[in-house]
Amino acid sequence: MNERIGIIGGGIVGIALARSLAQRGIGEVTVFEKENRLASHQTGHNSGVVHAGLYYAAGSLKAQLCVAGREALRDYCRQKSLPYREAGKLVVAVDESELPALAEIEKRSRANGVPGLARIDGAARLHDIEPHVAGVAAVHSPHTAVVDFAAITEAMAQDVRAAGGTVLLGQEVVSMAVEGATVRVGTAGSEHVFDRVIACAGLQSDVVARLVGADPSPKILPFRGEYWSLNPERSDLVRGMIYPVPDPRFPFLGVHFTRGVYDDVHVGPNAVPALAREGYGWLAVSAKDTWESLRWPGAGPLAKKHWRMGVDEISASLVKALYYRKARRFIPELRMSDLTAKTAAGVRAQAWGRDGALLDDFAVDQVGPVTLLRNAPSPAATSCLAIADYLTDKYLLVRRP
Repeated sequence: MNERIGIIGGGIVGIALARSLAQRGIGEVTVFEKENRLASHQTGHNSGVVHAGLYYAAGSLKAQLCVAGREALRDYCRQKSLPYREAGKLVVAVDESELPALAEIEKRSRANGVPGLARIDGAARLHDIEPHVAGVAAVHSPHTAVVDFAAITEAMAQDVRAAGGTVLLGQEVVSMAVEGATVRVGTAGSEHVFDRVIACAGLQSDVVARLVGADPSPKILPFRGEYWSLNPERSDLVRGMIYPVPDPRFPFLGVHFTRGVYDDVHVGPNAVPALAREGYGWLAVSAKDTWESLRWPGAGPLAKKHWRMGVDEISASLVKALYYRKARRFIPELRMSDLTAKTAAGVRAQAWGRDGALLDDFAVDQVGPVTLLRNAPSPAATSCLAIADYLTDKYLLVRRP
């Protein structure tokens, strides 16, 4: 009998997985999305960048899935006539103190086979690529691209439906129980029985995991990233993407510039603790979410290790001049008035352990017939098609005892 497969989460990863299963004829697929539209959270609130694999440790799951996923996503966009623009990324060392970290980025990039990668030395050569940038050296990834991930998700959902799958909107999963070889899934108004369930629940991944008694760790710590729009009349300051050399002491990249697929330029994101799992502004507060984070055993160690970064990021969020100062390091011609408004924000589902460590790679748990994607950090959107194949081959095509 054809297996009944339920997928929890209508972001790009859940929909890519549903598409893979439906098109390969692996089961009768049903997707549950709690919002009334797909791609409502991380997928629809990110920078739109298709990463080429510059930052990830060689051999890590992140690196493998990013490289494979980028090529698959490029081909899919071409097949569906969806916008895919290779804007190119310049990772810039502003001064000589950043050169060792830049060398490590170059080493990782070459180990990961980043296509067309080039080392750029000297301001004159940097200006050939980004005329207004300040720096002493950079690595250039000409094939780093930008897309509309929400549009890609909708296109994939059409593929799911065309292959006989079902996508249910406004259906939040509130209960899940393993009953022998099957899984009973409950929403507010219905119950469903499946042979397999895969949860790709993003910001709610630990909540969904608890429904089937999985380990509470890793827990999701929501971080909000805020974007400022660059005045369209000054958009010539940025041709493609200008990124900082990441500080290895910190878990986030830092403020950068991106020309999007629709030719707008945004500056950011920063990284501040969100006061709700889906809190896209300072006024969005969930006492429950905040209390759960504060009482988590990893809260103390995390705060002790990164409190200075936290104070710095929160200050720049609240004071525009501080945010501007971070951005101006890379484009000295930037004026504070060029940052017109905070026009977007996203919330990142950052998994963290009981010891306070922030998980850096993809993580998957298995509870009987339930597969739980516990951590899917950036570049998950880039890697979505490769993640779908990975989960299918490693977890869903394995014969159960």
